[in-house]
This record gives sequence, structure tokens and C-alpha cells, in this order.
Amino acid sequence: MTLSRPRDLDDLLNYRLMRLFAVSGAPVIRLCEGRYGIARREWRILALLAAHGPLSPSALADRGDLDRARTSRAFGSLVGKKLAERVAQPGDARRAVVALTGAGRALYDELFPQVVAINLEVLAALEPPLVAALDEALARLTAHAADVNRAHALDVQADRRHGGSRRVWRVADDGG
Repeated sequence: MTLSRPRDLDDLLNYRLMRLFAVSGAPVIRLCEGRYGIARREWRILALLAAHGPLSPSALADRGDLDRARTSRAFGSLVGKKLAERVAQPGDARRAVVALTGAGRALYDELFPQVVAINLEVLAALEPPLVAALDEALARLTAHAADVNRAHALDVQADRRHGGSRRVWRVADDGG
């Protein structure tokens, strides 16, 4: 297996990171859904609001790297569970920020240490110098990936309104 010259899917960085995320995130998902009745996306929004305070819906989506529609649905679910609320801005009721309720904050305060414990359990496979190197590598890769994303965003655009991800790749008919 080599990251420098991938030979197949198992060698691709994004695929390996996705697999790590799926395996290491499974205990957190079970904890959130099984014990607390919240989905992974709801947990992310809850944690973002706890860390950053009230945010506009678009800022919340941007901070969580989520699309706005999914963020809106997850936030609506948190409102229904009385874990979050929409707070109208003084002078303009159309503009609002989203915030945790007391119950949302209490849930975060109870759940976050458990998520930290799972995170530390996964990282226990690495010695401290490797954890530090991984942290630095992830920071560099994330910053560089943002640059790559910006460069490629001009190259090919997804057009979801006109079938984007539902388009079917077709082989050109060569007449034979």
C-alpha cells in the first residue's frame, strides 16, 4: 500500500480517511443515537454551537462543512427536541441566529467527555510523537486541500439543479 503512487482504491488518501472515519466514528454514532437519540449531524451542530456560540444558519453550515439544506433539517430536528432554538435578531425578525437551549448545553456537557474518551482510545494506537506528527500533517493537508478545492472549483462545477450527481456517464458511440 502506498500513498505516493496509488495503485487502487485502498491506496487513495480520501478512501483511507473515509474508512478510518467510518470505523472510528461508529462508537460515537452508536452513543449519540442509542443513548441520546441524536444523529451524527445533529451532534456536529450541537458541538459547533457549544464551541462557537450562536451562529447564523449559513455560518453554522460553513463551520460544519455541511450543505445548507442538511444543516437546516438537522437544526429543525434539534429545535423539535428542544435542544436548540432560533433567536430573532433585534430590529430584523427575518434575520436570526441559532443557539443551544439549556437542555442542549446540558446534553453537550454530558456527551462531549464521552466522545473525547473514544477519540483518545482511538489515538492510543499511536505514541505521542506520532500523534503530534499526525496533527501537523492533518493541518497541512487540510490547508492544501482547500487550495486544491479552490483551483478545481473553477475547472468542473456540479450542477445539481440539472441532474448533477444523477447524470449517467456514457461511452461515446464510435459507430462500431
